[in-house]
Amino acid sequence: METRHLKYFIAVAEERHFGRAAKRLHMAQPPLSQQIRQLEEQLGTPLLLRTTRRVDLTPAGQVLLDRGRLLLQELEVLEEDVKQVGAGATGVIRVGFTGTATYRLMPSIVQAARRTLPGLRITVQGEMLTPQMESALEEGRIDAAVLRPPVRSGTVALKLLEQDQLVAALPADSPLADKGILELADLAGQDFIGYPSYSAVSSIVVDACRKAGFQPRLLQEARETSTLLSLVAAGMGIALVPMTSRMFSFQGVVFRPLRNPPPVDLAVAWNRDAETPLLRSFLELFDSLPASGAGKQQHPPAEQPAQSLSEAQPTAAAKEPRREN
Repeated sequence: METRHLKYFIAVAEERHFGRAAKRLHMAQPPLSQQIRQLEEQLGTPLLLRTTRRVDLTPAGQVLLDRGRLLLQELEVLEEDVKQVGAGATGVIRVGFTGTATYRLMPSIVQAARRTLPGLRITVQGEMLTPQMESALEEGRIDAAVLRPPVRSGTVALKLLEQDQLVAALPADSPLADKGILELADLAGQDFIGYPSYSAVSSIVVDACRKAGFQPRLLQEARETSTLLSLVAAGMGIALVPMTSRMFSFQGVVFRPLRNPPPVDLAVAWNRDAETPLLRSFLELFDSLPASGAGKQQHPPAEQPAQSLSEAQPTAAAKEPRREN
């Protein structure tokens, strides 16, 4: 399968119309139709269901569309990375960031890299969930990740950066906003806006609420913390979020502390089987950041001091961290 065939097919599949796809590709419609038929013959299966008014996907076509998009994205990133290295960069590091770490830690890391590793190019993917980053590390699609543990993969190494706490994000007109410190039980019966069920923070929230004697009533899910808080501001419900989410200034949202809040950890992760000197130099940048950013725990567990990167084990940290998004 040639890349051009894949690009042609994706254009038709997204437009659901040969004429519009041809216009988008800046080519005539007959050659485009011919190229798609050649692709179907090559693969030995129909990809499109053609009618006089529109084009629909066969099950095989849907698979090709979903995975073809990812493949083209990877090819674009690869092409850009090769160009950067060819232009004199010492290397490329692809980093994923979870939630608020995208806005809070990422700028500091990029600035530190520019000072210490001036030839390094950093590609950032922000607002990712831990399961996404774990898979991306295993598959080599990213080189490092700032995520909320734990992870399940034995090939992913962790270095604990800091420990956060959950706080309640409430609509400004909520009766609970008039209280100081909230008990988790105070939230029983409220509508919740939460992270997706497979995220680490979601697991912590559900577990904490169950221990407080109730099952949270989830009204809607949001992957991005900014979106989640926007829904809270709209009065759709309340949310339990990491304390660092207070960096988002949303009119109509107030944050209230919880009594004995469950902790959520933040760690830098990498694939121990893909470690390189360049990656290790990048990881050491986290130790050099000031305490207000990464590199120091906000609330270090008494039984385990933070490890330096040179001491970090190539598997999950000795104290199994809690989960988040």
